[in-house]
Amino acid sequence: MLVMMTAMGLMLWGSLAQAGNPRYAGLVADAASGEVVYAEHAEAQRYPASLTKMMTLYLLFEAIEQGRLGLDDALPVSEHAAAMPASKLWLEPGDSILVREVIPALVVRSANDVAVVVAEALGGSETAFAQLMTARARAMGLGKTRFRNASGLPDAGQVTTARDMGTLAVALMRDFPSYYGEFSRTEFVFRGKRHRGHNRLLDQYAGADGLKTGFIRASGFNVATSAVRDGRRLIAVVMGGFTSRSRDAHMADLLDRGFARLGLRERSDWLADTDISGAIASLPPLAVDPHGSTMPALLASVAAEPAVSLTAGSTDPIRALMERNAQGDGGGTWALRVAEGSPR
Repeated sequence: MLVMMTAMGLMLWGSLAQAGNPRYAGLVADAASGEVVYAEHAEAQRYPASLTKMMTLYLLFEAIEQGRLGLDDALPVSEHAAAMPASKLWLEPGDSILVREVIPALVVRSANDVAVVVAEALGGSETAFAQLMTARARAMGLGKTRFRNASGLPDAGQVTTARDMGTLAVALMRDFPSYYGEFSRTEFVFRGKRHRGHNRLLDQYAGADGLKTGFIRASGFNVATSAVRDGRRLIAVVMGGFTSRSRDAHMADLLDRGFARLGLRERSDWLADTDISGAIASLPPLAVDPHGSTMPALLASVAAEPAVSLTAGSTDPIRALMERNAQGDGGGTWALRVAEGSPR
């Protein structure tokens, strides 16, 4: 009876919690297989807010990996960039910021002025960069996503879905595993001032190790999260929260129930086969590279061979990288710290 009640709870967990919220969308997927274990309004278009910066960072990481930018390159600050509203670093026109400083500024501070600095450095203009972002989104399979700016500031034409943001989270982990640890930062120091982040789940949910929050009035409170428990990794997206606290509480509940669902999946009875996500396609799987080099790596292509599930006692490659960063062996410039972040 208890198991049956658990299964029924898994099937109902989202609709009851978010009834009456027209901005809500949610998705939870097993990272190893890509299987979606919960979805509600996951294909409905929503405003991404600062989840947009995940794509800005994707294109930045790509430029670094391709050698088009170096971590010590100084990027100029234009009047347009400096004029962006907060959250921001309050950069001045004619100023510059190093690429290695840009990354935590986008992840932790969600700095809109810095997002425009990156856009202009890589695209020539923010408008042109947004076109590059949309083109890359199409190439990734983010079919319902359109970008109009690099920051996520309000624009009626800038839309996405919970499923598309989950797919983007997978792409960041898969394509740039050496940078995923940046998404665990809760604070950083820039020119002597300490900046604290908005992602309180990193402090409050055991196993959460990234990604990004976002908020504008039109979107409500959004968050994309990845977490690990008992050798399993989930990727989850919540959009349209009424407050940052209710969003975080709902995300924690989704993750708890998602991990419970993965546990049930190992059973051999009808509960293991219960469909609770509806007709929604799987995300691209994260597969452990069996030919990995000394740096933990994920497969660059997921189409050639099936996902490899983590076995008991095996190492999650992203968790291993996180541990290296925490021990000062991840190549980062700033210390990884845990601190209370402002809600966002």
